[in-house]
Amino acid sequence: MKGLKYLVNLGLALGMLLYAVPRLQIGGGFSAETMFGAVWICFAILIIAANLHEILGVEEETRERLRQVKRMRRYQTEQKIMGRG
Repeated sequence: MKGLKYLVNLGLALGMLLYAVPRLQIGGGFSAETMFGAVWICFAILIIAANLHEILGVEEETRERLRQVKRMRRYQTEQKIMGRG
């Protein structure tokens, strides 16, 4: 169920981006409208990236790898203490 929340958020963010991009005034020089549009698009892309990060489980893979490394270090330390390593 955790992934469903992020999938819904991702879909909403993509829909919002697809709806708003044609309506934003971008490319009209260095004006307030252009700056607003650029910042708005950057925030939308940041939200999409954060949801993809959670859906793909990058953090979970990293945490599991760190657990494995710590377990191996603990094992090696125990072996040194016992005189086997």
